[in-house]
Amino acid sequence: MSVLTDPISDFLTRLKNASRAAKEVTIAPFSGIKAEIARILKEEGYISAYEVKPNEGKPEIEVTLKYQGKTPAITDVKRVSSPGRRSYVSVDEIPRVLGGLGITILSTPQGVMTGAKARKAKVGGELLAKVW
Repeated sequence: MSVLTDPISDFLTRLKNASRAAKEVTIAPFSGIKAEIARILKEEGYISAYEVKPNEGKPEIEVTLKYQGKTPAITDVKRVSSPGRRSYVSVDEIPRVLGGLGITILSTPQGVMTGAKARKAKVGGELLAKVW
């Protein structure tokens, strides 16, 4: 397996591709930030469930995708910040996705959270992704 330079982008791409291919489950290598992103997606109703499974000493995160009929709950995912170009926003600059129909995911000093929760907590941070 090759070395990834942006594992978060890989995780989000796996989610998007699996939902477009109407797969029920997708698997990715585990990391703490990926588990936090999956937790947020579950809380916001974009995925059904996620589970961390051991795999010969290298844990994996298994995500069960959610559909409404044949339409995937995740329409699209855009990675905003990347290792070569970090994107930081203050609380006043947190963007709204599709007029509030989507979510932004931020890494803040208080942990990984949605843009709405970051506005309530009055914290900014690194803008990881937009999901709708």
